[in-house]
Amino acid sequence: MAELDGRETGPKRQRFDQGSSFYGPSPGSSFMYNPSPYGYVEQQPPPPFPVVRLRGLPFDCTEADVAEFFHGLDIVDVLFVRKDGKFSGEAFCVLGYPLQVDFALQKNRFSMGRRYVEVFRSRRQDYYKAIANEVSENRVEHTGILRLRGLPYSASKDDILEFFRDFNLSEDSVHIVFNSEGRPSGEAYVEFANTEDSKAAMTKDRMTLGSRYIELFVSSHEELDEAISRGR
Repeated sequence: MAELDGRETGPKRQRFDQGSSFYGPSPGSSFMYNPSPYGYVEQQPPPPFPVVRLRGLPFDCTEADVAEFFHGLDIVDVLFVRKDGKFSGEAFCVLGYPLQVDFALQKNRFSMGRRYVEVFRSRRQDYYKAIANEVSENRVEHTGILRLRGLPYSASKDDILEFFRDFNLSEDSVHIVFNSEGRPSGEAYVEFANTEDSKAAMTKDRMTLGSRYIELFVSSHEELDEAISRGR
């Protein structure tokens, strides 16, 4: 199973196998087709796709945690949503039968650890779009540039160099981003000597600088140039 702290972005498409399937009718429900007096079968619309979306999940959440959160329901798949290679705190959960969606929604605002988790109805197309985005995220390649988010507004280049003291960096390799008013935005870009160094630097993700947790993301020269030009 992939790590959920943003340091492992490998593909995860694992399916739960509990003998349930959302392709079949729900127990106790009838999707029988009544024959028409004119001799043809009147087809009923298919049941809705049984998927819900969760928001506010702990960053160390696992598929087992989601299964326990929805204890008693048939879990077909759990897809954790990532953004820039990082777990966003959101997930899609595909259930065994459409009727189980209503039971899942009753867990809205229940706690998982110390977090209150929100549960929403979702759609088949949103779930498949998230899968497509996951495939795209997994193709992100290191370019030697990382973006830092969550910096203290008072952070200087020296502070960032100290944060990455295990790497051979100079002041010229650190770019603090400013907003249109000329104030620090809380973001910065760091150019490493090579892609191996930038990959190794990702171990600093969510470590503290001062009193702030710093998030690290794989970036590019284009993103760096655009961020610098916006602050001019």
